Amino acid sequence: MFEGVWGEMHVEYDVFKKQFDVTPLLKGLPNDRDPCPHWGIVVKGQMRIMYDGVEEIAKAGDAYYFPPGHTGVAEAGTEVWEFSPNDKLKETMEVIMRNFEGSAKK
Repeated sequence: MFEGVWGEMHVEYDVFKKQFDVTPLLKGLPNDRDPCPHWGIVVKGQMRIMYDGVEEIAKAGDAYYFPPGHTGVAEAGTEVWEFSPNDKLKETMEVIMRNFEGSAKK
């Protein structure tokens, strides 16, 4: 994984070795959904995104936009470049990390 901050944007390269559903980690955010928008490119694999009653699939080679109020699942073997507003991502990640630490203690 690579991550860095370019100006006001957070940039990362993620590799999901196994299926990853972020939904349980979003508990406590507005409507238990991610309020941070994300733009990205799927390098390998696929991701499923759900928002406003819509479900979309982003596959290898696709560029994507995940609007505020979403959740998603990355399939095993998926690799993505993702770009997010740094300030909004920080807020989301604080909740995700708190939920992750809480689930690890169980």
